[in-house]
Amino acid sequence: MHEHIIEENKLVTVLVPRFTSKFWKKVLSGRVKNKFINLNLDELGSATWLQIDGRKNVAQICEDLTKHFGEDFVQAEERITKFMSQLYLNKMITFKELKK
Repeated sequence: MHEHIIEENKLVTVLVPRFTSKFWKKVLSGRVKNKFINLNLDELGSATWLQIDGRKNVAQICEDLTKHFGEDFVQAEERITKFMSQLYLNKMITFKELKK
């Protein structure tokens, strides 16, 4: 998982490496001031990111966040699943079930 910073307001900023290729890292190492792109997550994204621990599955994360945000949390499973799918597609997380 990528490194992250938890801000005072409890929102998470994920530090995404600017370059993943060894070639670009070497070529641009002295020319780029910040080696990371800051991905600022909203309240739901932050809470979801902090639940991802390598032990819980998506259903458990959905259940925990529904309890945390309460009954007014509309379409919890769909929103969390979509967010986690985007994280997966951007190679920020993986799923144990897919590694088997």
